[in-house]
Amino acid sequence: MNGFADRGLDEDAFGEKNALGVIKAFDAFPKTKPSYTQQTSSGGVWTLVLIALSTVLAYTEVTRWWSGTTTHSFSVEQGVGHDLQINVDLVVAMKCEDIHINVQDAAGDRVLVDKAVKEDPTLFRLWGENHGAHTLGASLKDRLEVDGNRIVQAEYEEEDVHDYLSLARGGKRYQYTPRTPRNEEADSCRIYGSMHSNKVQGDFHITARGHGYMAYSQHLDHSAFNFSHHINELSFGPYYPKLVNPLDSTYARTEAHFHKFQYYLSVVPTIYTVDVNALKRMDSKYETPSSGDDGLNQHPRRVTQHSVFTNQYAVTEQSHSVPENHVPGIFFKYDIEPLQLTIAEEWTSVPALLLRIVNVVSGLLVAGGWCFQLSQWAQEISGRKRGRTNSFGMFAGAYNEKAAMMS
Repeated sequence: MNGFADRGLDEDAFGEKNALGVIKAFDAFPKTKPSYTQQTSSGGVWTLVLIALSTVLAYTEVTRWWSGTTTHSFSVEQGVGHDLQINVDLVVAMKCEDIHINVQDAAGDRVLVDKAVKEDPTLFRLWGENHGAHTLGASLKDRLEVDGNRIVQAEYEEEDVHDYLSLARGGKRYQYTPRTPRNEEADSCRIYGSMHSNKVQGDFHITARGHGYMAYSQHLDHSAFNFSHHINELSFGPYYPKLVNPLDSTYARTEAHFHKFQYYLSVVPTIYTVDVNALKRMDSKYETPSSGDDGLNQHPRRVTQHSVFTNQYAVTEQSHSVPENHVPGIFFKYDIEPLQLTIAEEWTSVPALLLRIVNVVSGLLVAGGWCFQLSQWAQEISGRKRGRTNSFGMFAGAYNEKAAMMS
């Protein structure tokens, strides 16, 4: 009557009615029945604390991944490098027709810079401190005293790769020379432009007419000597006017006619990149991109668009007066280092980020579970001790009756 003869001991009516029940039957993780669990207020507090800590740690991992990791590595410069582009923009407190510019390298070759750069007459007072210039090696405090709020604190902070990439995307034109008032005569000369020299140790110098090395021009009176100068730009390799170099926006003054300014530069080919794999695809048969704009243009845009190829340098300066039998002037002695510095910013893959977040959060939950169990165990032990001190166990009833009779 009840259908037992048809179904027998069939228990399908009491189980899952879909394929999910078959999967749950193979569950290898033990489960505790709800009737055996006990909910406590402290457990809820621990849960909220663990959720908050997990959120903070996950957010920290994501921000760290988003910032990337900056690495510095040295290697031998790849490619063919025959020449080096020198970008210069400086003002000398002498008339253009009274100065002579020359470059001579260790190979003995000379470059007549007068034909490679431009010379504009200007007034020396239009440059210098009024344009945020400072002496070489000036501290932030000294620069603030000279130029007030124009000096930005960020100039003394470490820049990352993205800063260099954004600055390199700007225009590559030299700024215009300030116009000289009609009622004044130009007393200085602005020298600016790019020139090419052999990629070896060399000497770039500015001397007076008739007093330089191998100078056959007309003699200049000594009273016209004044090698006070203002350096707007001095860089090597492709021209990036917004990249800051050690000698950019510096000036030097002298009252002596026979004065010698010497700058010693150690030049290091440098690459800032966010795509290391693209550097590996560069063809070594072309000229090195850090040698200049010509070398950079030889490589495909897809290889160089996420990198900045330049040359950083360290500089030391010596200035002193010289006797009249010596050659006064401004001398830049540079030496090319054989190693190349690569500053790369890299990111791990998204699956690696997710795996790291899972590891951090799961480790926190496991440690939190242990701490919760220890706290519960400590509370249980503390409760048992209080029970033993406030009770006589099985003799508590007899003791209470005797105490009542005596009272």
